[in-house]
Amino acid sequence: MKFFLDTADINEIKRINQLGLVDGITTNPSIIAKEGKNFEEVIKEICSVVKGPVSAEVIGMETEEMLQEAREIAKWATNVVVKIPMTEAGLRAVHILSREGIKTNVTLIFSVAQGLMATKAGANYISPFVGRIDDTGTDGVNLVKDLKQILNEYQFDTEIITASIRNISHLQNAAIAGADIATIPGSLFPKLWSHPLTDIGIEKFLADWEKVPK
Repeated sequence: MKFFLDTADINEIKRINQLGLVDGITTNPSIIAKEGKNFEEVIKEICSVVKGPVSAEVIGMETEEMLQEAREIAKWATNVVVKIPMTEAGLRAVHILSREGIKTNVTLIFSVAQGLMATKAGANYISPFVGRIDDTGTDGVNLVKDLKQILNEYQFDTEIITASIRNISHLQNAAIAGADIATIPGSLFPKLWSHPLTDIGIEKFLADWEKVPK
């Protein structure tokens, strides 16, 4: 399973990348806006630090707008992936871009049908939002499980990016469900490698070491 970092904070990216845990980056307009910097500048800087896929989202809602933005974004770095919303216009754009060799990540997937349509259109990645599905009273990870089964059954190359991960259970269950990728907020990463019993164990080891004759 690959770990993507869901952020545009370059300092956060550099810190976690040093641990060997960052296989890629996802961003969206909200994340970019928090940085208060030029969109192109932020994406290029991230791409210079992270060698894996870096998703950068279009803003246009019509196919031609998406295509124009996508073709420009694709020029910024060789590892850029263009993020496209799950709409009819988006599917049309993905289909065209796939034939042009431009990689895409279809975002805001909330059903098996949407994931299948995006895959058929030629998306390299699809992003089901498990946390937001949970908000509706449904288990979001079940969507990941169902999508993985379908992609395996029909031998699609599209990879599943489990998005809207809010807690450790989301990550663990997505891994069990067979998700190819989990995109994780920077604030959640430290919780993944931390555990109270680990802290207690370290404290005990150090306390015992103090008793060793020097």
